[in-house]
Amino acid sequence: MAAHSHAHHHHRDGSHGHSHGHSGGGHARAPAKNRWLYVSLALTLSFAVVEALGGWWAGSLALLGDAGHMFSDSMALGLSAFAAWIARRPPSLRHSYGFARAEIVAALVNGLLMLLVVAGIAFEALQRFKTPAPVAGKTVMLIAAGGLAVNILVFALLMRGGASLNVRAALVHVVGDMLGSLAALVAGAAIFFTGWTPIDPLLSLFICLLIVYSTYHLLREAINILMEGVPFNLSLELVGHSMAAIDGVASIHDLHVWTLASGKFALSAHVVLNDVAHWPLVLSRLRTMLHERFTIDHVTLQPELAAPPPLPYTDVIPIHPHLTRDDHRH
Repeated sequence: MAAHSHAHHHHRDGSHGHSHGHSGGGHARAPAKNRWLYVSLALTLSFAVVEALGGWWAGSLALLGDAGHMFSDSMALGLSAFAAWIARRPPSLRHSYGFARAEIVAALVNGLLMLLVVAGIAFEALQRFKTPAPVAGKTVMLIAAGGLAVNILVFALLMRGGASLNVRAALVHVVGDMLGSLAALVAGAAIFFTGWTPIDPLLSLFICLLIVYSTYHLLREAINILMEGVPFNLSLELVGHSMAAIDGVASIHDLHVWTLASGKFALSAHVVLNDVAHWPLVLSRLRTMLHERFTIDHVTLQPELAAPPPLPYTDVIPIHPHLTRDDHRH
């Protein structure tokens, strides 16, 4: 088995095997899952307004900063909901695979946006080490507790929306804001009872590290999908050897595996056969194995007949048309 990385070739001779594991039924189920994105967006945006008003009334920079964080989360959830809506559009002549990758693009943008938010939080934390800002501890505690409750509810709602990369990107934002609310709650309590203000920037920097770690893995997966890399949970070598082990398959080459959208894998390969007459049975076995073992359902396979063994060397010596084999002896 050899895996090559050159471009794919589309065959029109009708001899290749092509199967799709997805169907229009997935589009019908999508709205039931994605509605949690809209509910989460409404909850997050509403409490961001409440937190901003509370921070302005209490004169708390910590609450105003957390309100800004929640507004950025609202933007992320809105982008995720918009991408989920686009992803439900059916394939077209221009976009034959459909628009499922809109969610991957949204995940990438959300990840980059999260890094900007983290940079802003870290900058503000460093500034507070130099110039501590007064914080109304009791007010921060009350509003932060409400924010934490809202974020926990939003997190629970998003968990019902499936495990797509788009939803995971939204979850990264919500978890970041959940940690921010928790940090604000702890900081508010510490400041209220002890008056020690440095705890606020210290907790903020720790949360930034946690968010960066989660965002790194999110961006890594999104970029790998957009670059049509082999999914991280699959081994190209193992897939190739498993295909070559099917009865009737002589070898596999030009093997490519990539991700169409979250959880939807595609594969194309050339399958060398000892006997082309066995192709229908071999194709069925390959499809079944790829689905059951690797959950790969979008499969394009091109059959090829194994080359016959080379003739003996003496039989391929060119002979002059005016000479016989006996003439070569003189």
